[in-house]
Amino acid sequence: MKLSVVLVNNNLCDLLRQNLNSLISAGKDIDYEVFIIDNSSTDKSVEMVNEYFPQFHIIAHQTPQSLAKSYNEAIQLSKGEYVLLVNADTISGKETLNRVVDFMDIHNDAGGLGVRMLSPQGRFLPESNRGLTNTWAVFFKLIGFGKYLPKTRLTNRNRKAWVEEFQTSEVDILNGAYMLLRKSALTEVGLFDERFVKHGYDIDLSYRLRLFGYKNYYFPKTYIINFKTQTEPKFNWQYIKYFYGAMLIFATKYLFKMPEIKMQGMPQVFAASYEVER
Repeated sequence: MKLSVVLVNNNLCDLLRQNLNSLISAGKDIDYEVFIIDNSSTDKSVEMVNEYFPQFHIIAHQTPQSLAKSYNEAIQLSKGEYVLLVNADTISGKETLNRVVDFMDIHNDAGGLGVRMLSPQGRFLPESNRGLTNTWAVFFKLIGFGKYLPKTRLTNRNRKAWVEEFQTSEVDILNGAYMLLRKSALTEVGLFDERFVKHGYDIDLSYRLRLFGYKNYYFPKTYIINFKTQTEPKFNWQYIKYFYGAMLIFATKYLFKMPEIKMQGMPQVFAASYEVER
């Protein structure tokens, strides 16, 4: 099988239906499968999938679980050469799946790929090729980690060679709203670190792919529409706990181990520490 698509849903029934219809249109020439992990929806999302999309796999949980754990659950069941993780509140262009799969087939060094993301009004979303929100960017600059992410514009925003909206380029970080991953690379570097409950799981995996020698690409010759309905209020305890907690996990996991990784070589040193931490 060529492609496994994974979506995590929580009470986005109408948008999920649009998403799945767009995937059917985009996947008509591809051997693919779809997994929907539903985290305790109460809006009849599960019933909708069972009625209108019986060809897809749905795993319904009565209690919510983390995004990282949900993705890992589906990835372990997937059979595709590539795994596409895509938010439930997105719509794929008609040629999106064909074009991204073709790109990965040609670029054997690619561990992952992201695409050009647009708002429903057609506005380019800069996190498409940066992969980081402003808060994460400030955090990495404050802790001096920007030098390890040279393609995120953290150190010199005025360089003319930086990635532009329509420029296919290597990037450091893939945005979790749309991540196409090589399954064999995941087998090598490991799945998502489940300590990152809601935030940072995509940043962690993107960086880990780079440490293992893979490249992440921004591919703008196709697009998705991202409704971004899952943005959380920034002034509640749950957001503070998981968002800033993810930053602490990331700093502990990498920043304090960089000298050891540099001297002894990554993947052995890091792979061993990753197994211990999990």
